[in-house]
Amino acid sequence: MEALVLEEKGRLSLRDFPIEETLGPRDVRIAPKVVGVCGSDVHYYTHGAIGPFVVRAPMILGHEAAGVVTEVGAEVSEFKVGDRVCMEPGIPDPASRATRLGLYNLDPAVQFWATPPVHGVLRPSVVHPADFTFKLPDNVSFAAAAMVEPLAVGVHAVTKARVKPGDVAVVIGAGPIGLVTVLAALAAGCARVIVSDVDDVKLGIAEKLGAVTPVNVRSRSLAEAVMAETENWGADIVLECSGNERAAADVFAPLCPGGVVVYVGIPLEPIRYDVAAGQIKEARVEHVFRYAHVFPRCVAMLASGSIDVTPLITRTFPFSSSIEAFEFAASSPSGQVKVQIEMPD
Repeated sequence: MEALVLEEKGRLSLRDFPIEETLGPRDVRIAPKVVGVCGSDVHYYTHGAIGPFVVRAPMILGHEAAGVVTEVGAEVSEFKVGDRVCMEPGIPDPASRATRLGLYNLDPAVQFWATPPVHGVLRPSVVHPADFTFKLPDNVSFAAAAMVEPLAVGVHAVTKARVKPGDVAVVIGAGPIGLVTVLAALAAGCARVIVSDVDDVKLGIAEKLGAVTPVNVRSRSLAEAVMAETENWGADIVLECSGNERAAADVFAPLCPGGVVVYVGIPLEPIRYDVAAGQIKEARVEHVFRYAHVFPRCVAMLASGSIDVTPLITRTFPFSSSIEAFEFAASSPSGQVKVQIEMPD
């Protein structure tokens, strides 16, 4: 079957890629309809590795997906052929200690699509466990459903932050993860979200999402902007979504006393932050790695209209232009947030 294959660092091909997947009794077979281009996909393309995960053999890319069930296993009763679904891409070992504790995203044995050596879903068909597949209401499009995966990161982050109604949050970074975190923070009850970035077009998209104050940190200090917006008290929550080492090291400056910092973006290099600055404010510091237990909530919020991800989908390519889509995403054009690929019928 034709798939988008990362042959090696910097080289993609659309080619026939034989892959056999046996349908187990609790599995479903799915035809992907829309697949998002994630920053991790692009990083494997441009760098050939993310930390210890190194591309050592040709690998199919893509893990943000929605599609249609084409076959069900013998013990699957909750799905039928023709059901519209989205899929959680990380499959843990059900017997692992992390999974049994409910921390399945932290299972060291998790098999995550498009993370070497596991193949992704930019292909006509994929087999997936029914337990990590979620039915879509009729009013949720495939494009919106393919955003559930990144949205889950934002929802997991604000859940970790323990948002209270009326909180003021800061989101550092207006990329895809930053903007879904903005949506999640507003849906969770934040009265206002202050968003920082260096791209005015992305900040403009952020401003249109609701009660958002944009701050371009090329021209204005984030801490000064936050203090001006909060009567010199600071924000209740700082969600660091950029992964930028300098931004990640300075998270306590805009935070109020007793506030919480959540590290969401993963820096490519180790960072150092001022522990004393955090201690003086008695800050709580949280970290997130992907997500757990949030896909159903994300689907429900899309269905209810409490979250609308469509403003974040800024470019769509057909599957036949998948290589062009990745080249476009890798060029980091100003104002682009989420690139998606539409799969053929």
